[in-house]
Parts: sequence; C-alpha cells; structure tokens
Amino acid sequence: MTSSLISHLVHHSDARGITQLDWLDSRHTFSFGNFYDSERMGFRSLRVINDDHIAPGRGFATHPHKDMEILTYVLDGALEHKDSLGNGSVILPGEAQVMSAGTGIRHSEYNASTTDPVHLLQIWILPSRNNLEPRYEQKAFSVAERSGKLRLIAAQDGRDGAVTIYQDLNLYTAILSPGEQVSYNLLPNRHGWLQVAKGVVTFNQETLHGGDAVQLSGENELEISSDVGGEILLFDLG
Repeated sequence: MTSSLISHLVHHSDARGITQLDWLDSRHTFSFGNFYDSERMGFRSLRVINDDHIAPGRGFATHPHKDMEILTYVLDGALEHKDSLGNGSVILPGEAQVMSAGTGIRHSEYNASTTDPVHLLQIWILPSRNNLEPRYEQKAFSVAERSGKLRLIAAQDGRDGAVTIYQDLNLYTAILSPGEQVSYNLLPNRHGWLQVAKGVVTFNQETLHGGDAVQLSGENELEISSDVGGEILLFDLG
C-alpha cells in the first residue's frame, strides 16, 4: 500500500481465531496454530497478537522459538517465565517483557497464581534480521506513566527507558479514564496498529471494544478517547 492512500481497516474481536482448552482461552488476531486465514498473516513486522486467558496454576510447558521478537504484556494477574538462558521472573501488569529468540531459545510460561486467572497479550514481531544472539529484557512502567498519555514501552533504540526490539517499531500503551483522550501523529510512510486491550475507546469517531484493532496506512492524525475507560497498545511501524 502506498503512502498516498489513506485507509484504516477495523479488525473486530469476534473475527479472531480461537483456541479453547480446559486451561486456555486464546484469541488470535492473525493466523496462528490451527487458525489460518490467508488475509490475516500479519501486518508489516507484526506476526502474532494472541489475547490469552490462562487458568490458575496452568500454562505453556517448555517449548522452542527461533528468529522472532516475542513481547509479553500482562493485563491482569501474574505470569511466571523461565528460559534456557537461565532467566526466571514473574511478569505483572504494566511490565513489558521481550525475548529475542534469535538463533534459538526455549522457555515456559505459567500462571503464577494458583487461585486467579492471568490475562495477557503475547505479541510476535519479525526481527530485522535472523540469527541474532538470544536475549531477554523486562521493564516496569507505572500506572502514572501510562494514565491519560501514551508511554513508549518498546523501541528499536530502547530510548526513554523502553525495552529494545530488533525491528523498526515503536510500541506505546495508555490507560484512559472516562473522558480522557490521547493524540498521535503518524509520520508519512509509517504504518500503525491500534490494539484495544480492555474497555471501550473511540478512534477517529469509531467505537472500538476490547479485542478490536485498527490497521492504519497513510492516516496521520490519530485521536483516541474513551467515555467509559480503556487500555490500548499503539504500534508505529516501518
């Protein structure tokens, strides 16, 4: 799509793929696992956005990845991570965790609670090049940093305290209370992806609910607000 074309495409939550197990309810924005749609193979460097609810004490056993930037963003609860690099941590709401799989890494992810479910977004991003050295990074961003304003949480250059992603990408998040609005200017030849994580927001006068997303090309002035409250992720993509 050329930069002269102004367009946005809404991806509604009920059009996502579904994986439902006794311990997992996962909704797939793009083709993943047994869900395949030739029109949903990703957008720019975005390859996977999975919206996962994991039952208490359950999770993904140790499994491998290669040549992928994997970013985890917890919305509610706590997620326990262990990997073959020797890292072990618990990821909480407001924290960005990135794992560069590179030449190969193995990891597991479990709900850290035995009583409460965990809700998270797992995001896969194609790296700028393959065969990178595997790495792990995790940083916390306070509610105050994200309330009523866009907070950069992941970027290629790791600026402003963001985690580093090996791709031409800037990822922002914001928590909007009722009546709040954020604005963003998408530069020419850049592309955007707005993911509604929770609540209800209005994008350029269009109402979006949790799980909905908007794909953006050539649309520069973005206005995002909420009448009832919501949480968003905004990707600025090369």
